[in-house]
Amino acid sequence: MKILVVDDERDIQTLFEQRFRKEIREKVMIFEFAFSGEEALNRIDKYTHEAVLILSDINMPGMSGLELLNRIKQKIHTPPPVVMMITAYGDSENYKRAMELGADDFLTKPVDFIMLKEKIKTLAV
Repeated sequence: MKILVVDDERDIQTLFEQRFRKEIREKVMIFEFAFSGEEALNRIDKYTHEAVLILSDINMPGMSGLELLNRIKQKIHTPPPVVMMITAYGDSENYKRAMELGADDFLTKPVDFIMLKEKIKTLAV
């Protein structure tokens, strides 16, 4: 399964690579990282329909994760990727807006990687 992680904090790459070390080594999951909404859109354009799952931070400079979500859901229809929004701010406003824009799930930071792995496994079935 190919997963695109979008977050302006570059240390997120190291964190995901540590937490998914076994899955990466066994090639069960392939991670790509984008550090802005704009970079994510470029990767999505370049690798059309390769990302099965997109994990995106909401609060990023430039294009927010919510704007990225809106563009993804408007642009990609077949097959649409699963998009999970991640934020340090678990407020109801962000949650409501993300769901209105078509988010498939909503996670808060710090990410519970055990729960995230379970959610990803359900997608792989």
